[in-house]
Amino acid sequence: MDYTIRIGGEAGQGLQTIGGVLAKVFARSGLHVFTHQDYMSRIRGGHNFYQIRLSDREVMSSREKVDILIALDLNTISIHRGSLSEEGIIIYDAAFIKKGFDSPEFLNIPFEAIAVEAGGNRIMANTVATGAVLGILGMDLNIFEDIIRERFSKKGEEIAGKNIASARAGFDHAVKVCTRCDFAVPEPGGTPLMLINGNEATGLGALMSGCRFYAAYPMTPSTGIMIFLASKAKEYGIVIEQAEDEISAINMALGASFAGTRAMTGSSGGGFALMVEGLSLAAMTETPIVIAEVQRPGPATGLPTRTEQADLLFVLHAGHGEFARVVLAPGTPEQAFYLTNKAFDLAEKYQIPVFILSDQHLADSEWTFRGLDTGRLRHNDYKLRSEALESISVYKRHRLTENGISPMAVPGESGHLIVTDSDEHDEEGHMIEDAETRIKMTQKRLLKKLPLIRQEIEPPLLYGSERPDIVIAGWGSTYGVMKEAVDVFSGDYAIAMLHFSELYPFPSTEKFDYLSVLGNARLSLCIENNATGQFSRLMRAETGYKFDAGINKYDGRPFTLEGLSGELDAHISKL
Repeated sequence: MDYTIRIGGEAGQGLQTIGGVLAKVFARSGLHVFTHQDYMSRIRGGHNFYQIRLSDREVMSSREKVDILIALDLNTISIHRGSLSEEGIIIYDAAFIKKGFDSPEFLNIPFEAIAVEAGGNRIMANTVATGAVLGILGMDLNIFEDIIRERFSKKGEEIAGKNIASARAGFDHAVKVCTRCDFAVPEPGGTPLMLINGNEATGLGALMSGCRFYAAYPMTPSTGIMIFLASKAKEYGIVIEQAEDEISAINMALGASFAGTRAMTGSSGGGFALMVEGLSLAAMTETPIVIAEVQRPGPATGLPTRTEQADLLFVLHAGHGEFARVVLAPGTPEQAFYLTNKAFDLAEKYQIPVFILSDQHLADSEWTFRGLDTGRLRHNDYKLRSEALESISVYKRHRLTENGISPMAVPGESGHLIVTDSDEHDEEGHMIEDAETRIKMTQKRLLKKLPLIRQEIEPPLLYGSERPDIVIAGWGSTYGVMKEAVDVFSGDYAIAMLHFSELYPFPSTEKFDYLSVLGNARLSLCIENNATGQFSRLMRAETGYKFDAGINKYDGRPFTLEGLSGELDAHISKL
C-alpha cells in the first residue's frame, strides 16, 4: 500500500489544515507518512499544494503520481490532472469552482453545502473534505474526531460537535458517491507513530541539549525553529528574542553564551550573510554558538519558500580569517534531532561555532518515526564552575594549552576576572600586536583543535550493496530520495548510497574507507540540489576523488522518486 494525496489551491484556502490533519490521522493509525509542501511566498493567492504519501512501510520521499487530488480551485485541476494515477480520483466542489466534470475520475463533493446542511457553516468545508478523503480510503473517523475535539477544546463543545457532524457528512457522501474507489488501507491498530518535520526536530534537539536562549530575525524557511522553541519557552524557561536583524541576533546569542547559557541563532542564506561578522567574533573570542542555516534558493531574495543546497561552500568559507568550525547537515528529522545535540556538545567542548546546515525541503517535510531515543543524547558541561575555579589562583580565559582548549569560566561565578577581546589577545584576553603571541593563538584556535574535532566526525552512511558497482552519494536532505532510489534499483544492480551528514571537518577514512567503496565502483554519481556540484567540489578538494558524473537539480524543487530514478536510469543504461 503506497498512496499519494495532493491538496491544491490558493494560499489562505486551508491546504495546510486539511493536509496537516490527514497526516496526523494516518500517523496515529500507525501508517508511515511523508509530506512535503510547495508554496509561493505570498499570504493569499498563487498556487500551492500540500502532498502526503502514506504507506504501510517506511517512506521518505515524494512521488509524482497522485492517487487522490483534492482540488480547492480550478487551477489545481489544470495543473495536476496529468499527474493522476490510473485509478486516481479528483475530488472538488463544482459549485465553488463554478465548473463540473463528467469524466469518471472526477468526484463532485459539495464541501460548503454539506457543511451547512450538517449544521455547520461554510468555514467547515475543509472538515468535510478531510472526512471525504477518509471515506474514500475506507478508513473510519474515530481518530479524526479525537483530533477535532482536541483542536476545538477551547472553543466549546458546540463548535467541536458541528465540525464532527460536518466530517461525518463528508465521509458518508464520499462513501455513497465514489463507486470506483478501490483503495485499501490497513485497519488502525498499529502503534501510533511520531510525526515531525526538520525544523521541529532541530528545535527539539536544541531544547533537549539545554539551549535556553534563541535569538533570530524571522526568515523563511528557518523561522519554524524559532516558532517551535517559542511554543516551549514558558514550559522550559527558554528566552526567545526576535531581534531587529540578524546582526543583532547572532551578537545577542554570543552575549548569552559568554554569560554561560547555551545559545543558538538561526536564519537562511541572506540573513546568515549578515551574521558573518558575528561568526568571526565567535571564533576570535572562542565563544560557543550553534547556528542553524536553513537554505533556500538565492542569490538575494531568490525563491524564499523553496529549496536548494547552494550555501554549502558559503557556510564553509564565511567569515574573515582562519578558524575552526563544524558543519553538520542532517538528512532526516531524526538526524536533525541528534545532530543538533551533537552541535551543542562540540560547540562547547571546543569553544567554536557549529552549523546545522538544513534546507526548506527538510525544514517543512514531515516524517514518521517510532520515537526518538533521548538516551543517546550528550549532556556534558565543559564550563569551569565555581568549585574548580577556587583551586586556580590566576585565571586566564585564553590560556595556552596542549590541546588548544582553554578553561572556560562563567562570568560572575567566582572572583576571577574573565576577559576576552575581538582583537588578537594574550592568554588573559588583553589585546596584543606582537607576532609571537599571534602565532601561538592561531595555533591554539585552529591548528591544535582541528585534528581533535576531525576525530569526532562520523563517516558517511552506506546503504545498499556492500560491494556496489554503482554508488550514489549526497548530503543533507537528499537522504530519503536517494535511499528509496537504491531500493528501486537494488533488484537489478549492485547499488549503494553514501550519505554524508557531517561535512566539515571532512570525515576521514579511518573509521570507514568510503573512498575504496567509490574507487571500486563502475559508476559513481553525486546527487545535489544545486547547479555547480558544491559537495562534489568539496569532496575533490578534501580527498582528490572525482565523481563520474553529477545529477543536479536547481529549479527550487526537491527531487522526486520518479525524477531521480529516471535520471539514474539514464546513467546506468550506459554501463
